[in-house]
Amino acid sequence: MQSQRSAATDKTRTQQGNAKKGSWISGRWMLLLLALVCAAPVIASYLMYYVFKPAGGTSSYGTLIDPQRPIPARLVVTDEKGQTLPFKSLEGKWLMITVNGSDCDEQCATRLYFMRQVRVLQNAERERVVNVWLRTDDKPVADVIKSAYPQPDTRMLVADEKAIAAWLPVNDGTKLTDHIFLVDPNGNLMMRFPKNPDPKKINGDVAKLLKWSRIG
Repeated sequence: MQSQRSAATDKTRTQQGNAKKGSWISGRWMLLLLALVCAAPVIASYLMYYVFKPAGGTSSYGTLIDPQRPIPARLVVTDEKGQTLPFKSLEGKWLMITVNGSDCDEQCATRLYFMRQVRVLQNAERERVVNVWLRTDDKPVADVIKSAYPQPDTRMLVADEKAIAAWLPVNDGTKLTDHIFLVDPNGNLMMRFPKNPDPKKINGDVAKLLKWSRIG
C-alpha cells in the first residue's frame, strides 16, 4: 500500500516537473518569436539589398557600404541656429546626405534639388526622410538656397571636413562632394550614389527601402 502511494507521488511530481519544463520552453519560444517579429522589418530590408538579387542585375543603383559605418560618436555639427550637437542625434530617420562648401556651386545645387525631389516622391512616407547638407565651412548660405530648401526638410549643418571624410568613403577618382549618401535610421551608412546620379534610380532605391523597412 505504501509503495503504491510512493509511486503515485513520484508520478505526480514527474508530471508537475514536465509541465514546468514545458511551460519554460514554451515561454522561451514565445520570447524568440516576439523578438523575430520586432526585428523582421530591419531584417527584410537588409536581406533585400545584401542577399537576394533580382534576375537580370544587382538589387540597387547605389553602392552598398559593407561593412556598415555607423555615425561616429565624435562627429559634432553646428545647426542652423549656431548650436552644436552630435550628428548621432539625427538618428531615427533615413538621412540623405550631401557635402559641400556653403557657396554651393551648380553641382551642389543640383544634388540638393535631386534630394528634395526624391523625398517629395515618397508621398506619405516622406516624413521618414530628412535631407542633410553637411557644409564644410560656416560662410553665409545664399538666400535663394535657403528659400528653395527650407527647414526642417533640409538640414544645413556645419561639420569639420576631415571628420566627414573619415566617415564617408568615396570612389577612386571622385571627391566627397561628388556623391549623395544614404544613412539608415539606426545611424549606419548604407549606400553611396554615383557622381552625376540619376534621380529616378535614387528614388527607386529609397522607395524600395521605405517599403521593406518600417524603421524610421
